[in-house]
Amino acid sequence: MSRSIPALVNPPLLVWAREEAGYAVEAVADWLKVPADLLRSWENGTDKPSVAKVQSLAKYYHRPFGVFYLPQAPNIPPLAAEYRRLPGVKSGVESPELRLALRVLSWRRDAALELSETLGVQTDDFPAALSLSESPEAAGAKLRALLGIKPEVQLGWRNEWQAWRAWRTAVEQAGVLVFQFPKVPLAEARGVSLLRFPLPAIGINSKESAPGARVFTMLHELVHLALAAGREEQVALSERRDDAAWAEVERFAEETASAVLVPADLLQAQLAAFRVAQDGWDVPLVRRLAALFRITPLAMATRLRAEGALSWTAYGRWKESWLAYLGTLALRRGGFALPVDKTLGRVGRPLVRLVLEAMDTNQISAVDAARYLDLGFHYFDQLREALRPGPGAGADQSGDDDGD
Repeated sequence: MSRSIPALVNPPLLVWAREEAGYAVEAVADWLKVPADLLRSWENGTDKPSVAKVQSLAKYYHRPFGVFYLPQAPNIPPLAAEYRRLPGVKSGVESPELRLALRVLSWRRDAALELSETLGVQTDDFPAALSLSESPEAAGAKLRALLGIKPEVQLGWRNEWQAWRAWRTAVEQAGVLVFQFPKVPLAEARGVSLLRFPLPAIGINSKESAPGARVFTMLHELVHLALAAGREEQVALSERRDDAAWAEVERFAEETASAVLVPADLLQAQLAAFRVAQDGWDVPLVRRLAALFRITPLAMATRLRAEGALSWTAYGRWKESWLAYLGTLALRRGGFALPVDKTLGRVGRPLVRLVLEAMDTNQISAVDAARYLDLGFHYFDQLREALRPGPGAGADQSGDDDGD
């Protein structure tokens, strides 16, 4: 029986890779199906893992195999020096799933910036800055004007998937990268933004299956970017507000996002037609109103509350009824997404176009392009076809439903 080949790795690198990935010794040992003490012996240098085990660790930690042979750990800034503060998430102790998602989002953003520079594509400064001293109504009007979504266009969208594609395109055209990330529980993060300029990035949790919910999350994150541009918000590592003060920032972002989706004049016109008392809004009525704007009922209820058409007490009762209603619905499983659709959903059209242009002009190889897009080269013709404008392009869920 042949003996396994020991890997002459640098033990501190085993510790660094595990901690950077956010795993405890016991979790990794359980995945490898080895005793925790054996893993500790590899990490303290009293024993050597086999080459096969190190290859498994590289896969599990999402690190190159060669990193374990470096003389010292890479000098990498903390993830919390890039992303905005997330409620309930403590900087430096993010879950392994969220840590990986943040690393991928940051890597994609860096790739877009590098390719833009290589191709001579100008990256403009982020064009919006908000202050917490503004009213959510005024802040929402400012962002709505930036995005250029006309009321008659919004009311004419056929479904929520068309609305999602249109809002995403508008945000991307404003100079923001929009990505999607999988495998992170919704309870930990529905969305996140990287407060790095130019080319700031927004990440949307692909477990957010409803397109209307993705739109609201994206606009919520856009507000945080605008607050950062206005020096009202800092990255998670530097944010010093207490929980109560941060809750006010979150409420501002929530109400501003709903004001972007539903301008006051448009809402008042619809309220005049509905003629519902302040405490008369039930789930079916809010759903009907939300459907007109292609947004979620929860986003509409938030807007009604902010506009004074729904009192805080009535909003609390409505939300209880809404959660009860959701509990009666069958959980929608993620659908199967084709590889090209998944790439467009997760990576976004701006980065896909940059990668293809760089490849076409021989700035990068086909192998590099496949790595940037996490997509086999044999799918590239299909990818080009999906990017080609045409009748009905982007009108449904096929381009962005991650199927996670």
